[in-house]
Amino acid sequence: MPTGTFDLIHRPCVPVRWKPGSTTSATAGLRDLVGLRELLLHSHDIESLAVPDAPAHAALLRILYALTARVADLSEQGADGDWDERRLDVLDSGRLPPDGIDAYFEEFRDRFFLFAPGGRPWMQDPRLAEQCDTSNTAGVNKLIVTRPSGNNHSWFRHDTDTAPELPTAPEAFLSLLVWHYYGPSGRCSSREVNGLKTASATAGPLRTALSYHPEGTSLFETLLAGLVPPEDTVNGAEDLCPWEQDDLPDPDRPVRESRGPRSRHTGRSQHALLLLPDEDGTHVRDAFITWAYRGERLPREDDYLIWQTSQQGNRYPRPADAGRALWRDLDALLLQHPPAGSAYPQQPRVFRSAVEVSEDLRVRALGFDQEGQAKDTQFVDASTPAVLGYAEDNDPRTVPAVGRLRQFGELYGRRLDRAVKRAWAAYVKDAKADGAAWGAEAGARYWPRAEAEFWARFRLLDRTGEIADGGFDPTATRRAFLRLAEEAYDAVTRPVTRTLRGAKAVSEARIDLYGGTPKKPAAVPGPRTKLKEPSA
Repeated sequence: MPTGTFDLIHRPCVPVRWKPGSTTSATAGLRDLVGLRELLLHSHDIESLAVPDAPAHAALLRILYALTARVADLSEQGADGDWDERRLDVLDSGRLPPDGIDAYFEEFRDRFFLFAPGGRPWMQDPRLAEQCDTSNTAGVNKLIVTRPSGNNHSWFRHDTDTAPELPTAPEAFLSLLVWHYYGPSGRCSSREVNGLKTASATAGPLRTALSYHPEGTSLFETLLAGLVPPEDTVNGAEDLCPWEQDDLPDPDRPVRESRGPRSRHTGRSQHALLLLPDEDGTHVRDAFITWAYRGERLPREDDYLIWQTSQQGNRYPRPADAGRALWRDLDALLLQHPPAGSAYPQQPRVFRSAVEVSEDLRVRALGFDQEGQAKDTQFVDASTPAVLGYAEDNDPRTVPAVGRLRQFGELYGRRLDRAVKRAWAAYVKDAKADGAAWGAEAGARYWPRAEAEFWARFRLLDRTGEIADGGFDPTATRRAFLRLAEEAYDAVTRPVTRTLRGAKAVSEARIDLYGGTPKKPAAVPGPRTKLKEPSA
């Protein structure tokens, strides 16, 4: 039986990018991988995480927020309600408190082993070794979400379940997080609890969602800005992460309400996992992956998502879309009450206080374009320039202009899509033709240039608050985005304009770029027009 362990506190497991000129990493130089203790101790010398997969990055940030809040004594408002001031005190000190870091890891030193034969491995359930079928494990290819497994096609690499390449412990650590936050719904390995065997899991708390994070010039600044002020009722001793709990959770009786930000962002997983190490504890040779709780999905609570409302009145997070640029979400991040539209988006709660750390924060968007069950499409990872100085509380006169600027870009993008599809339908003489190919090409031509136009005009907005609407010029903005739409329309439709039918179709559909055919005003009855008497 393997006896190797892997200590996440001290063993290198998190990829980082050091700030230029950093020299704090002791004798071996600056390492690309660091343990959790070194990461927190030197967060002020680390520029950012260097996690290549966006969902793992988003999940790890939530773990690090929880650790930061605890080691910096920011897990509750305190008797004096001075949480904001205490966070600024930590910021002014220039680093996370070393004494708090060492005290925390000393208290929970037995809970941070990725492999713990006979013990309690981090963010895993050792009971699965007995509750699951040992002859029907998940395998390491399923654990690593970027690999093909089972009967799936091999697109980027060739792996077989019969002779898999064993992932290293750091790789498995990040993949473990991806499963906890982005695991799919549907059939999974069977698990028997209290005499009842079931094999169905619900989707993870961030499945399909795009999360947004403030990002500073150092990881230290990023972690402080990413902390969400706890509610006045939160008791830090009760707002615990899963690895801090005395007992393993009851699969039949999950705790449906979180006790605060730390449990809210680390304890909502719907999947249970157990990694099986090789002999020396450096690689994972197999894994159990199954459901964590029976019954309904745990409530989705997260302060890093844009929450929207469906027509049926249900709240849902804005989904990750690999084809949607981040600037199109900017007003929903800066405005507490963005332009309603049909979804009534709500600003992520973290952005209400992040600007207190710095006005030069960027926004990092991380997610996974995927469906609720098995289909995964593409990682989403995007960032903005420093924009949080334009947040509504900080710059109330300028930020509405950001919304209007975004709306103009969206307006002409929609009109362009409608126009090229109408032109295609007229050209092929099929009203049901959707023109998806032309729509995709037009979008590929328009949206990147529209993004460049957006940021160029965004940088011109006044931040002094002395000019109404930040100096936003709606006429020039409308003209600029219309020009981009016209140029994309002409480029896409040009090949068919050599024929009379094509030229006519393109000419008639062009009017959609300008809002479509104006509606005729209702006729006004003349003096001799007989009006029909209303029926009783």
